[in-house]
Amino acid sequence: MEGTGMSSTVSDPESLSPSKGPLAGMVAIVTGGASGIGAAVARRLHADGAQIAVLDRDTSGADAAFAAFTADVSDRASVDEAVAAVAERFGRIDIVVNNAGIGAQGDIAANDDDEWARVLSINVTGIARVTAAALPWLRRSPAASVCNTASIASTTGLPQRALYSASKGAVSALTRAMAADHLREGIRVNAVNPGTADTPWVGRLLDSASDPAAERAALEARQPHGRLVSPDEVAAAVAYLVSPASGSTTGTFIEVDGGMAQLRLRPE
Repeated sequence: MEGTGMSSTVSDPESLSPSKGPLAGMVAIVTGGASGIGAAVARRLHADGAQIAVLDRDTSGADAAFAAFTADVSDRASVDEAVAAVAERFGRIDIVVNNAGIGAQGDIAANDDDEWARVLSINVTGIARVTAAALPWLRRSPAASVCNTASIASTTGLPQRALYSASKGAVSALTRAMAADHLREGIRVNAVNPGTADTPWVGRLLDSASDPAAERAALEARQPHGRLVSPDEVAAAVAYLVSPASGSTTGTFIEVDGGMAQLRLRPE
């Protein structure tokens, strides 16, 4: 989600109408919802009954069943316009999934100041921009919830991920602060910490490696369950955190990482 401006596409209104499920009647914004983990989250929340508004830089990959709004989370005016359009279209906003983000590689000397500012603006301040724009609507919801996409990198030191880790560590801290600020307004805020997931960004990372097969094997072996995390597995955790079933859960995160953060298995 790095583009500028805002436009929207909406499919057949019948496909957007509420259905049965734990999120029936609710409206969910999913940023970065046109691909990867975001797309999986949008599909899962829709299956659980929510009406979906995808915000993404490029909405061409968004599911036709969803309303899609082109927006740039690094630009407040773009975000404000897109969220206002969502509210106008649906008349309510109950759930915000802040999933839009970008990666970065290297140690602390590998990225210049402009890249540090760009990644932090998208990965961290972008969450504040989107949630702030939706806040007046979340305050009116009977079951408001926000879920941020953090990362295993927010709690575990990974080599050559200094900037990315700094941004995701900030997401974890911001999640707790948001939860404290808005609990008494009836808004819960949590996060998911995915491990290395089988997403387009990881695919591009593997393609750029000198030995893609060996790099993939190394990433799989790094996670105790021996494989990459699937976007659908992350989406399932998000679905729980934003549902009324987790009504007493706020200010925390779920690790979807095959045990990487907490387990230390002996080599076979």
